[in-house]
Amino acid sequence: MFGSKDHLSSLDGHLYIEEVDCCRLAAEEGTPLYVTSERRLRENIRCYHRAFPDADKYFAVKANGNLTILQIAAQEGMGADVFSAGELSLVRMAGIPRDMILFNGNSKSELDHAAALRAGVRISMDSNEELEHLARTACELGLEGEILFRVNPDVSPKTHPKIATGLRSSKFGISAEEVAGAYQRAMDLEGIKPVGLHCHIGSQILQTAPFAEAAERMMDILREVTAKGGEVERIDLGGGLGIQYHPDVPAPSPSDLAQAILPVIEDGCRDLGISPRLILEPGRSIVADSTIMLTRVNVVKRAAVNFAAVDAGFNVLARPMLYDSYHHILPVDHAEGREEMIYTIVGPICESGDILARDRPLPRLVRGDVLAFLDAGAYGFSMASQYNGQPRPAEILVSGDGWEVIRRREDASALLAGQTIPPRLMW
Repeated sequence: MFGSKDHLSSLDGHLYIEEVDCCRLAAEEGTPLYVTSERRLRENIRCYHRAFPDADKYFAVKANGNLTILQIAAQEGMGADVFSAGELSLVRMAGIPRDMILFNGNSKSELDHAAALRAGVRISMDSNEELEHLARTACELGLEGEILFRVNPDVSPKTHPKIATGLRSSKFGISAEEVAGAYQRAMDLEGIKPVGLHCHIGSQILQTAPFAEAAERMMDILREVTAKGGEVERIDLGGGLGIQYHPDVPAPSPSDLAQAILPVIEDGCRDLGISPRLILEPGRSIVADSTIMLTRVNVVKRAAVNFAAVDAGFNVLARPMLYDSYHHILPVDHAEGREEMIYTIVGPICESGDILARDRPLPRLVRGDVLAFLDAGAYGFSMASQYNGQPRPAEILVSGDGWEVIRRREDASALLAGQTIPPRLMW
């Protein structure tokens, strides 16, 4: 039932995460509810450390920006890949050292540049134009920024088109043909110190061949850069390793990834007589399967299909609507003796697209049943919204047989945050 998910188990007909009964969690903390296994989270990080002992691992904060998750990542020796000044602030609060933070993004403002420069973190250049803007801002502030160049390697990652970021048509990065010239230009600019190359080809990638192809492209570019006198201290291959969302669709491990890319990197660098630091940016493969989302059934009705309407919609878990993503579903009370039926699981949001799962075989459901959506830790809460006036759910960290609230459930007051009514409109 659980495959490699050893943080999940069944006892007396109930679903457990570590040693905590999910029925009890739902009863005491309410639903919807995100629940993370600390043990699984730490083990996922350690798998990367074992596979890549000499590389830096930067957690992709966009996957999950909870401060407790980030603090655990820091404790386990991870850096951070951030995409905004807000994420930068979070990882600094979590204790991630500035020397292990990379500020990414294709549309950074002068304020973003200034925040990164003042924080002393490295910045990924996404265009030739950005390079000039950053140099100007750095000189105005009297600072120098270390930069990496984000390469668009034109590699197909064979994933959903909306999460493919390394294609020639992608909005991210500088074309491979232009990078060496941009690197040479950066060497002549005041306020800028080029130190490396960066790429990221996509997300939820289930084969290692695209990563190996990207590594080969990066080695080609590295040769061009060094031929122009560029010194490359860091090679960042991004993240994107997929996980096993569907029970029948396996995913490669960090060890599989290492076997695919390390020989390419090591051989290429040995030929050039250099030894840049390798960086990886895992996000989904660190946190996704550490977390489940619990949601309660409000309505069961027969229409063209059997609908089970739950209290979490795409306001809580957006991935199914955005990408037609699959999340395996288990009842937290296995409902022994109930016949199996086919359900489409929908949420409470006033949109026809508010569908979390289609045609799933589950024990006959009744109002009050609680369902667990597995592998919800990446791009779950981080994409949650207050659409339709729905406050966002709580987040829980489970450790052994206990749990702690790591984000309080919002109430209606959260809907008013930052709002003001002009005095002239007051009654």
